[in-house]
Amino acid sequence: MKVVIVGGGPAGLMAAIESAKTNNDVIVFEKMESLGKKLRITGKGRCNITSSLPISDFIANVPCNGKFLYSAFQNFTNEDIINLLKDEGVDIKQERGNRIFPVSDKAEDVLNALLRKCKKAGVILKTKHKVNEILEENGQVTRSNSRRPSK
Repeated sequence: MKVVIVGGGPAGLMAAIESAKTNNDVIVFEKMESLGKKLRITGKGRCNITSSLPISDFIANVPCNGKFLYSAFQNFTNEDIINLLKDEGVDIKQERGNRIFPVSDKAEDVLNALLRKCKKAGVILKTKHKVNEILEENGQVTRSNSRRPSK
């Protein structure tokens, strides 16, 4: 199957990695010049990756009704992201409040790990491509219109 992901932030990159695991042809379109721009500044550039709390405690700390997150976290846990990063050579550490950071204190290391994982999975990454529309017919995407923004 061909999969198009719009947005090259952490969620888009993770979606691409997971989709490619099932032998899909995956392409990510990002309108910005580079991928993961906001990831680079999370945690003041240190990247607070996740929490080490058990999922039930983690969800209990979500403002409003976090119960809707249970099914998502049963499929991909905080331990899964930690293991993914470790497999890509990113050592992690735990700080106060059960917060998990890269040992290097560099968000760039987390982004680079996700990009390496995309590359290994054969994901095509297109920056400076804004998606203007996605056309579908009978539940199937027939064409997506992406273009490089004019200067």
